[in-house]
Amino acid sequence: MPVNLPLRTAQLLSALASLALVMGAYASDGHGHGEAEKPAKEAKAEKPAEKKSAEKSGEKAGEKASEKGADKPADKPTAVLPPASSGSVSMSELRDMIDQKIAEVRAKREAPPVLKVRHSSPSPSPSPKPSAKPATQVAAAAPTADEHKPGAAMLGHDVHWAYMGDTGPESWGRLKPEFQTCMVGRRQSPIDIRDGIPVQLDPIQFEYRSSGFRVIDNGHTVQVNVEQGNSITVNGRRYELVQFHFHRPSEERVNGRQFDMVAHLVHKDAEGRLAMVAVLLSQQGAAHPVIQQVWNNLPLEKHQEQAAQSDIDLNRLLPDQRQYYTYMGSLTTPPCTEGVLWLVMKQPAIVSPDQVKVFGKLYPMNARPVQAASGRLIKEGM
Repeated sequence: MPVNLPLRTAQLLSALASLALVMGAYASDGHGHGEAEKPAKEAKAEKPAEKKSAEKSGEKAGEKASEKGADKPADKPTAVLPPASSGSVSMSELRDMIDQKIAEVRAKREAPPVLKVRHSSPSPSPSPKPSAKPATQVAAAAPTADEHKPGAAMLGHDVHWAYMGDTGPESWGRLKPEFQTCMVGRRQSPIDIRDGIPVQLDPIQFEYRSSGFRVIDNGHTVQVNVEQGNSITVNGRRYELVQFHFHRPSEERVNGRQFDMVAHLVHKDAEGRLAMVAVLLSQQGAAHPVIQQVWNNLPLEKHQEQAAQSDIDLNRLLPDQRQYYTYMGSLTTPPCTEGVLWLVMKQPAIVSPDQVKVFGKLYPMNARPVQAASGRLIKEGM
């Protein structure tokens, strides 16, 4: 019986392709691990046996097809294979085609291991750059010269606030978190006192007596610490005198007028609320005895407290007329705490030009600029 060679060739190729796919799947599951590493000679030695088995299978399939061919035409070749050539195919060409097909299947199955090997042995690369430090680590870094500029205190370092320069009033609110009120507060002091409502205010009850005192130059002003027992009562509340200090020129202004100096007398009640009495000082005459007593006890070094050998009577510091302006404000130095009751005496006290010059040698200017009134109510005593 004549053999249909093109048909047998197509069937043989289809069987070999299926066999190769099965072998590849079997190897990918780990059963054939290491087959890809066999030498080329061993691989070729196995091919004749595979080819003989494939040829036998192809002959049987061809015989069945020839028997059925008498009743109906032969089946068409599988779509995945190219149409068989009408010419004859030699056995050597057939072997080459089989070898090529097997090599293609093995190459596809061996590709992933090659990628894995390359991934596990990457080419040398430059050392990675250090990652950026978190904000908390930057804050803990060693101090640098730049940390002494405004805002350095936000990193945990203390900054000496001042009245001029980089740490002046415009920067106070950025020097430390607790100073932020200096920048964002709505009831800040000092202010330009104007447009006050004229009313009959209850008089301030001053309960001052002769007391021992100590003088200190704290780096911002001359401060006088007074012994306990001096107080004021206003609006039914009693405030104890803690200390008083000076500013040049005056921080408060009255209808735009600024005075030569001002004395701030700081009082505190039992609940910690503050009341500030401001006595404006004008250089228009003789020396003031209380101011001179303070100047006589100035310490020779800053931050060293000088105890006076005599008592001081602050009643003599107050003007004869006790009418005052009042409003709510803040401390005029950091941390600029708000909620301070201000009582500014309308009549200034008189000091001599020489007394103003003495303070000016220590502090030529230690006054915070006026702050916005922000619509706050100001009462003017009549």
